Amino acid sequence: MSKRSVRLAAVVTVMMFMTGMLAGCGGLASNDIKIGILNEMTGGNATFGTSSANGAKMAIKEANAKGGLLGKQIQAVIADNKSEPSESANAMTKLATQDKVVAVTGMFASSNAIAASSVAESTKIPFLAVGATNPKVTVDEKSGKVKDYSFRVCFIDPFQGTVGANFVLNTLKVKKAAILVDSSSDYSKGLSAFFKDGFTKGGGSILAEEAYLQKDQDFKTILTKIKALNAEVIYVPGYYEEVGKIVKQARELGITVPVVGGDGWDSPKLVEIGTAAALNNTYFTNHYSVDDTSAASKTFVDAYKKEYGQAPDAMAVLAYDAANVLIDAIKRANSTEPAKIREALAATKDYPTVTGSTTLNATHDAVKNAVIIEMKDGKQVYKATVKP
Repeated sequence: MSKRSVRLAAVVTVMMFMTGMLAGCGGLASNDIKIGILNEMTGGNATFGTSSANGAKMAIKEANAKGGLLGKQIQAVIADNKSEPSESANAMTKLATQDKVVAVTGMFASSNAIAASSVAESTKIPFLAVGATNPKVTVDEKSGKVKDYSFRVCFIDPFQGTVGANFVLNTLKVKKAAILVDSSSDYSKGLSAFFKDGFTKGGGSILAEEAYLQKDQDFKTILTKIKALNAEVIYVPGYYEEVGKIVKQARELGITVPVVGGDGWDSPKLVEIGTAAALNNTYFTNHYSVDDTSAASKTFVDAYKKEYGQAPDAMAVLAYDAANVLIDAIKRANSTEPAKIREALAATKDYPTVTGSTTLNATHDAVKNAVIIEMKDGKQVYKATVKP
């Protein structure tokens, strides 16, 4: 080898070494502040995850356009939990230990968020859930203690279930209900229990409680049993895929009574699966209505439509709010240290978001209004706002 070749090889070796050092020490490309965006991007709840990721990415894009965070740009690290709790734990672990994110936000399904929260606690990486409403996301079921590193920007199911029960009793003015619950879902089981509690305390009676499993296809046997009982309303606190099939099959059996549910209904897929006609005379509790006339909502809806070519759903709005709450917490912490971010999140008070002023309470939950949505000819129609 010539002297020139030796010198060239030495230069290349030094350059490769320096490149490796820069990457390992957080060089130019890796000097961004990494925030994990963990959602149900595939699987049974994929529309939730897509909307959530869109909302979070838009918030981060806006923040970066305004100069970023703590003098740096924010990098969204997108992860998919495949709509499964085990995958949620795996993805959360990777974000915390390999991707080295400073915090994680995302998720709608409570079972997935509960799994992620367990990893957040063990790795001490702050986790801000978007739409997971089961109390166990932020409070340990066995000890009853608030989880240190787990938070959320949405209301929780004791409130949502009570709102649903009061709507049935006071607006629909019926007192005989049947419940269909997804026994594989923490969300569905919890919301069902809170609805039942509020409904019976308000003078209603539960004629039947029937169970199904996520991914079931045929619900006609249990619906036939309910039809024979002459229930005046059916409460279905499930996710859009099964809910659409349940409502469609109920109408095919001649069941015309109102069907009521929770925020798990909020997906454009609901109408595709259930059909517009079958979904008439159905209602659900939700976090937000696109018909909100506030200036913040109008600005967000216009920006979202421009960015993605469609109107946002509640998941998109909550994820946008969550990302902004998290960015604000990092600003107030003036640090990317997870422990300091955790402290700042816990101190969040009266932060202005699209879904309303956000304060995280002692159990790390947001105190928020709920809205009632009616399905009319395949469209969501705002009916009422209910305050805590």
